Amino acid sequence: MSIDTMARALDEDLLARDLGNWRTSSRSGPAYQGLADGIRMLIIDGRLPVGARLPSERALADALRVSRTTVTAAYAQLRDDGYLVARRGARSTTALPVTATASTTVEAFTTPGISVNFANAALAAPATAVLDAFTTATRQITPYLQDIGIELTGVLPLREAIAERYCARGLPTEPDEIMVTTGTLHAFGLILATYTQPGDRVLVDQPTYHGAIAAITTAGGRPVPVPLTEDGWDLGAMHAAIRQLAPNLAYLVPDNHNPTGLTMPAAHRRELADLIADTRTRTIIDETMTEVWIDEPVPAPVASFLNRRRDLVMTLGSMSKSFWGGLRIGWIRAERSTLATVAALRPSIDMGTPIFEQLAAAELLRVAEDVLPERRELLRTRRALMLSLLDEHLPDWRPCPGGGGLALWVRLPAPMSSALSAAASRMGLDVPPGPRFGVDGTLERFVRIPYTLPPDQMADAVRLLARAWRSVTGSTGPEPQALVV
Repeated sequence: MSIDTMARALDEDLLARDLGNWRTSSRSGPAYQGLADGIRMLIIDGRLPVGARLPSERALADALRVSRTTVTAAYAQLRDDGYLVARRGARSTTALPVTATASTTVEAFTTPGISVNFANAALAAPATAVLDAFTTATRQITPYLQDIGIELTGVLPLREAIAERYCARGLPTEPDEIMVTTGTLHAFGLILATYTQPGDRVLVDQPTYHGAIAAITTAGGRPVPVPLTEDGWDLGAMHAAIRQLAPNLAYLVPDNHNPTGLTMPAAHRRELADLIADTRTRTIIDETMTEVWIDEPVPAPVASFLNRRRDLVMTLGSMSKSFWGGLRIGWIRAERSTLATVAALRPSIDMGTPIFEQLAAAELLRVAEDVLPERRELLRTRRALMLSLLDEHLPDWRPCPGGGGLALWVRLPAPMSSALSAAASRMGLDVPPGPRFGVDGTLERFVRIPYTLPPDQMADAVRLLARAWRSVTGSTGPEPQALVV
């Protein structure tokens, strides 16, 4: 959302745009409740900054084309719930409430507190492998203690391990073509800081990883969406967008795409490589999800299809989805000249990634083929369970054909994703609305459903989701059993 965060005053037209189809919430209640839910979800999502001044009741009513009474009632509801703070003689400001402790049953989930999480699509760690890796790292760290402990490009054992995996996938890589970072978002932030200025356009898939959208807007960039189809990437539309808008960067997720689960076939990767070279568009390829394939391995990296202008592609990787998010280890794979440019800026942002975690990550990559097959089988089993649960409790929902990754991208029978998210949060279930994965407030007909929770938690979450759907559509169905947390 484009907000002047320095002034912390929200423009009514921008707020109206970002509210999207908020009226769907009112199908089972008054209009003011739908408006209050819409504003509340923008605050929870971080799309409205805490402490920002909301537009006057009259201004927002005019922008939304509703009565002032509707806005007044919505603001009053938000103040009662703790999401607005009223000050005499001034506009109300956004806030986050102090949440109460949720009780152990579904009926008690009426406070803003969240007890079940469908927002994070990630697995718990493979505990034995991670513990063994840290034990090995303890024995290996002694030589590094003789130095100051700052490694701007990463320790050599980890860069060697990463380079070997790229070579095995068909992309010849040397250790000095790797820069280790503190996660993928950190890597993305370094690239944005190096190659963009406020106001620059960054082409993205739509839908796409919501963290990337947030990073672009935080850096002052303007994300330019190119919609995916159910068949995948529309490279013709991408080419047209590049020609017309000349984005400074492109950000794409071709492997087990987040959130759709789609994977770009090899033929399209070759076409994309030609497009990048022909248009000279510097492109970030996010391979965070590469190792979490379920049905079949992904094709060779996009960078391997480049026969010219190899300096234009920067490939991001991570340990977070394949192993454990707590490691906070990511990397950039790029040409040496590109990494040198990023490295020159890095000391102004951070002084490198912790060495101990890097050594543990190197050990995990060494035993990857012993660990990852079991992780993929776990995902395969949980995906099947999630599909079965949705078929039982929400048979009208349609999972889109993706096939990989950590979540299903589901088409709803009606464009009510934000209303569903708001209703679910009141019941204690955190599920991001579809528009969070897009740029322009669309995607109300979709919701991302991860299948990474343990089976009992997954079943409880789907029952809550079904209850939330009934509450916003007014449909009837069997009530879910009480949820124990």
